[in-house]
Amino acid sequence: MATDLADSLRPAVPARYALAPLALAQFICSFAGSNMNVMINDISHDLHTTVEGVQVSITLFLLIMAALMIPGGKLTDKFGRKRCFLIGLITYGVGALLCAVAPGLGVLILGNSLLEGIGTALLIPPVYILTTLLYTDLTSRAKAFGIITAMGGVGAATGPLIGGVITTAISWRAAFVFQALVIVVIVWLGRHVDDPVPADPSRPFDIMGAVLSAAGLVLIVGGVLLADNNAWLTLLFIAVGAGLLAVFFRWVRGRERAGKEALLSVELFANRTSNLGMITQNIQWMVLMGTSFTVAVFLQVARGYNAIETGVIFTALTVGVLLSSLAAERLAKRWPQRILITTGFAVTIVGILGLLAIVALSAGGAWSLVPGLFVIGLGLGIMLTPSVNIVQSAFGEAKQGEISGLSRSLSNLGSALGTAIAGTIIVSGITKTPQRSYVLAMIVLAVAAAGGLFAAARLPKRQQS
Repeated sequence: MATDLADSLRPAVPARYALAPLALAQFICSFAGSNMNVMINDISHDLHTTVEGVQVSITLFLLIMAALMIPGGKLTDKFGRKRCFLIGLITYGVGALLCAVAPGLGVLILGNSLLEGIGTALLIPPVYILTTLLYTDLTSRAKAFGIITAMGGVGAATGPLIGGVITTAISWRAAFVFQALVIVVIVWLGRHVDDPVPADPSRPFDIMGAVLSAAGLVLIVGGVLLADNNAWLTLLFIAVGAGLLAVFFRWVRGRERAGKEALLSVELFANRTSNLGMITQNIQWMVLMGTSFTVAVFLQVARGYNAIETGVIFTALTVGVLLSSLAAERLAKRWPQRILITTGFAVTIVGILGLLAIVALSAGGAWSLVPGLFVIGLGLGIMLTPSVNIVQSAFGEAKQGEISGLSRSLSNLGSALGTAIAGTIIVSGITKTPQRSYVLAMIVLAVAAAGGLFAAARLPKRQQS
């Protein structure tokens, strides 16, 4: 009955008109997560800060996205998907312009980490909710998600190249002006986007649940960032963060039992397939962002490459992601999603081992990293779309706001952890033992990818519909 009502409320505007702004929104948010990697030296010199200071800004951006993505997804049910999408875009655009004029690290963190992070948390859940609602069959949804995730992967992969070109030709500040201009284009294109299902302003919002979940995630990732400075403080932050997340789950379970609206339904964790899919999403982005940060820092600080040289080398990763992501529709017709995800992780591990071996054995210059980056891009592109499709397709329309927020939160948490863990390892010794620090960071990412392969192998063999 609910499905029939939702179908009757779908707009007559063809879904294809919504795809361009949604895909471009995913592109710019992913771009923002990686483009600063090649600006590390320029930003640190201009703002009189350190590589570690810039790393904190990058990680906080990814963390705030992760911490607020679940509340952001929930707010779409209350205020509407298009409204949240537009508010998120405007908030993001203001943050980008603030970064462009930042006089110091504090203002950069305010604009990049806080405002862009909040804006992304508001605009990304509607991207995946609207796509799921507008494309109802597996093939068309796989094609749409293929384009969106391809744009996300390409955004993350081209961030170093585009950011490097702009930084070298003009200034790192111009890269944030570029982001603001893209936001203007998305807002203009977004006039074609309509909500398939109307908002419910009377729907209550679980403020306490939002505070508990956000605080828990912030403390855990914050603890990782402190690992190089104080081991005991790191353990304390992680322990308190885990404790808050435990309290959060008890809180939402209690509200559900009392018949009240909870931030997140515990029912979302009862689906084994969806749980495994979210684990693979988390690890995919951990590997992508961890690799991007580690290689970018190594090339700039240890090898002395400038922003554009670093970005050009990362083009191999971009091409790999683009080629395999755009084949998502054809691959979905021929192979079960489980096979695609396991294959993607296997290919990615091969690429990581290649990057590890080149530096560990001193087998060549920086350009010898290109084949490994290309292989990693291929692997990630193969599995990004099926992982998203598995999770979103596991639930009906009534749960799309929650599952989209949870799914995107875990993906961005993976990005934050990848930058925090791998970044902390390489930053801690990049000036004294760059090769050793690089090798340790890549080993950690290889182990993470192996964990993703294990989770993917446990997905059901039968194709989802």
